Amino acid sequence: MDGLKLYNAAAILALTNLREGEVKLGQKVQTVATLDEIASSSAQFVLVGIPEDIGVRANYGIGGAASTWEPTLKALLNIQSTPFFNGEELLVLGHFAITEPSEEGIPHLQQKVAEIDDLVYPIIQKIVAAGKTPIVIGGGHNNAYPIIKGASLGFKVPIDVINIDAHADLRPASGRHSGNGFSYAIKDGFLTRYGIFGLHQNYNNNAILETIAANQHIYPVFFDDLLKSDQPIFSAWNNLVKKTGTTTGLELDMDCIENVLSSAVTPSGFSLNEIRKLILTSAKKYAYLHICEGAVALIDGRQSKAIPKTLTYLISDFIKSQK
Repeated sequence: MDGLKLYNAAAILALTNLREGEVKLGQKVQTVATLDEIASSSAQFVLVGIPEDIGVRANYGIGGAASTWEPTLKALLNIQSTPFFNGEELLVLGHFAITEPSEEGIPHLQQKVAEIDDLVYPIIQKIVAAGKTPIVIGGGHNNAYPIIKGASLGFKVPIDVINIDAHADLRPASGRHSGNGFSYAIKDGFLTRYGIFGLHQNYNNNAILETIAANQHIYPVFFDDLLKSDQPIFSAWNNLVKKTGTTTGLELDMDCIENVLSSAVTPSGFSLNEIRKLILTSAKKYAYLHICEGAVALIDGRQSKAIPKTLTYLISDFIKSQK
């Protein structure tokens, strides 16, 4: 059955490679037996996995994002516990177990995405209402919608979002998939100001560009313009961040980073170190972090052993910058 599977200490240690003379993160992270214990945990950050690629396939993309969660969790648990990042700041909650639709075809995939929405948003709402910061590892970018919805309900106000992404994901709000999470969040009143950093001109259609132009609360920064500018990307980033309010979520689609395996892998994009610097130097405290669309293995046979370590850097950078 679909639902959130909570982890206990034994499950965490089973993924942790113990070594004499060292302390790994997996020996320090927290777990809970029930969702009600989240509020009493001393951890500031709550890690959740959504290993699915149904939303990607519902948007005619290449499946594989479901392969990312477990290898990334194992890589994260096996970094060193240090004063920079001890591990006690992090509660590893668990992951959503999601079954495939019983029937094939785009309509059935989209219906399943809507069901995933209803699974995810109450958990995010509970984490946020407990005063914690969710860190969500996907999975497809369809999950932006239930994360934004859950955060908005938890804070009891509409929120803002900054999305580092080659795509705006503002396709019509008609049938849920990975390309319209933000359309639904805006339509349903959970998302107010939406900043998009690193859009690629070649991969956002005219209808999406018209949607952006018609909404004064959508702030696009095109990667093409960053390439033409004499200013460092960090100036454009800081200008975008200033346009959002105190309750802002951070979205990171891995297809914005060059040569990182994803459904829409790109040879032209940000470097990993540029993204790390954006996160590490952040002066803003974010309502959540959502990293999505990366894949260890795509269904067309392409594979990447670097994805787990890549995401581990990004997760640990975020926690270090937000403490």
